[in-house]
Amino acid sequence: MSVLKLENISFTYDKKPIFKNLNLQFEKGKVYAIVGKSGTGKTTLLSVLSGLAAPTSGNVYYKGQDVEKMNKYDFRSKYVGVVFQSFNLLTKFTAFENVSLSMDIANFNVNDKKQYVYDLLESVGLDREQANSRILKLSGGQQQRVAIARALSYQPEVILADEPTGNLDGETEAEIIKILRDLANQGKCVIIVTHTPAVAKAADHIYDLSKLKNAK
Repeated sequence: MSVLKLENISFTYDKKPIFKNLNLQFEKGKVYAIVGKSGTGKTTLLSVLSGLAAPTSGNVYYKGQDVEKMNKYDFRSKYVGVVFQSFNLLTKFTAFENVSLSMDIANFNVNDKKQYVYDLLESVGLDREQANSRILKLSGGQQQRVAIARALSYQPEVILADEPTGNLDGETEAEIIKILRDLANQGKCVIIVTHTPAVAKAADHIYDLSKLKNAK
């Protein structure tokens, strides 16, 4: 059964159709790459999937429920985790504090929160010293790891990532791809917007919006 499903989704911006009549399904335990030329609506589609933008027409279903009829705040803060292209981290705070605050916003509780956050950051390759460092003291690759940990902090079933390796060197890119691939192996549904061939190659399914955006 699909965890996310798009049914006849169309999106129009300033009277210009970005894509129309998209029918896509996303399952747990798999990595999906959304590719296509600039302007085909890749990031817009990610916004629709996350509930940050409403489609002009059609329906988005999360485990059979129409997202438009769900509490959008709950949907975004509990069921999907978003890794933004620009990270969107709180730069005055540490990596630990960014992840901890995300848990507070989602009202996600664990017995030992401090250890949970450190373990989560360690799982994406950040040690205790890096966890306690302010965001601006970290490299781009380390900030991306924090962004992934933050998206995972409340254990959502779906991870949405917008160009997660766009500004990283080849070695760091490979490490981030492995983290995302491992998340799918652990049962997450991972959906990645990318223009990077290596990322698309690591996916189980590739959706090319250049070919799908005007689907009938």
